[in-house]
Amino acid sequence: MEELLAPTSEQSAVAVLLIGFIFGLYHAIEADHLAAVSAIVSEHKNVLTASVIGGFWGLGHTISLFIVGALVIFVKVQISESTEGILEGIVGIMLVLLGLNAIRKIFTAEKVHTHTHEHDGHEHSHVHLHNDEKAETSHHRFAPRSILVGMIHGLAGSAGLMLLVLPTISSAAVALLYIAIFGVGSIAGMMIMSLLMGLPLYFTADRFVAINKGIRLLAGAFSLVWGALLINEKFFPA
Repeated sequence: MEELLAPTSEQSAVAVLLIGFIFGLYHAIEADHLAAVSAIVSEHKNVLTASVIGGFWGLGHTISLFIVGALVIFVKVQISESTEGILEGIVGIMLVLLGLNAIRKIFTAEKVHTHTHEHDGHEHSHVHLHNDEKAETSHHRFAPRSILVGMIHGLAGSAGLMLLVLPTISSAAVALLYIAIFGVGSIAGMMIMSLLMGLPLYFTADRFVAINKGIRLLAGAFSLVWGALLINEKFFPA
């Protein structure tokens, strides 16, 4: 009876991979990850674009984790706490820059144009305020910035949740598959969170401009403040 109840190696591997997927989902909702993606998502009105941005973040995150994980598995590389602290401090700098850029775009995304036309024999000039829609739709189509941001997050978090599990996996193949499944979980989690973050921006984009700008300002401030806290914690510890 004990032999029948004992888990097989295949069942153990499936359990480990399931845990990897759940950890990946959970990993995506950490505050620094949401801060980064919310700052990027705030620059767009399209809900689908927001979700894709989250997916690209997850892809970049997975690339870094896979590279570092492979080094841990095959070369037995270990990341020291000091190195991890420096990488997390770099994430803080990145968050500050993303926040500042998001806030800057709130005030520079609109352009003032003067149109002149003739009406009843009199020439009139009208001032119009236009959103730079072309720049918004063409920029980040492939979202290389989102991938880069995800990669930096992946490097900073590589010594944490994921790599704590790798030494417990005896099979290198299962360990690599674990990283891939973890990555799929993080991609799925961030796509969902990005979609949710993009919804209020979508519904307020045209009808409630002031509220839309307020949401974008909060997203930029969130990234800015969280980045400043990380910098202070990692580079200037008490």
